[in-house]
Amino acid sequence: MKYGLIGEKLGHSYSKQIHELLTDYTYEPTPLTREEFEEFMSEKDFTAINVTIPYKKDVIPYLSYIDDKAKAIGAVNTIVNRNNELYGYNTDYLGFDYMAKANNVDFSDKKVIVIGNGGAAQAIKAVVTSCGAKEMIIVKSRPDVESISYEECYKNHTDADIIINTSPVGMYPNVNASPIELDCFKKCSAVLDVVANPLETMLVKDAKKRGMIAAGGLVMLVAQAKYAAEIFLDASFPDEKIPEITEIIAKEMEE
Repeated sequence: MKYGLIGEKLGHSYSKQIHELLTDYTYEPTPLTREEFEEFMSEKDFTAINVTIPYKKDVIPYLSYIDDKAKAIGAVNTIVNRNNELYGYNTDYLGFDYMAKANNVDFSDKKVIVIGNGGAAQAIKAVVTSCGAKEMIIVKSRPDVESISYEECYKNHTDADIIINTSPVGMYPNVNASPIELDCFKKCSAVLDVVANPLETMLVKDAKKRGMIAAGGLVMLVAQAKYAAEIFLDASFPDEKIPEITEIIAKEMEE
């Protein structure tokens, strides 16, 4: 493999189409089991890769260099092999920042609920914090020191202004699932879901019905891919490519 994507389950991914619309290289999605992942990373037989669930943190020990932003986030989704030394970056931060701004979502002085606390959530939490959110609550089905339970969320935090789903709930093929019930969140004005397939999750559809700003993760996926391709090739592409490719992939998904 020269360029591609690694993760555990990649049947839902549109990354190949996105990268090949952006550039002229062949992009290979490569699902890996835990054992295959360890062998793949040790062999370093690639030019540049993206990393998705569940390996965004697990790749870090294999890196010779990690970008300051990725280091602060604690997760890597972009790796470049330079003379058999692995360099790690995080373009999820830029992708989510683009997604929020493209949908006129302002976190400043807002109470934000983030569902999930995996690799993708780390970049999103960094964006929310850097944009001046008043309060950020992390919700998980199995709460820990950084997060609370859904029960506590419904009991004490229904005054949230913005809800962000970073969990895989609602992702193809489980398209009828939703990570949270919006009925209780009367103040909520915006819902962002990083799930990119389907185009509109049940959560996004429900938010739109309630007149909220609502967006699925395809635009984030395209944006982070654009920024990753720039790192892969040490080149730059115009931001106008992002909505252009998002529209092409959206039409393909609707067929």
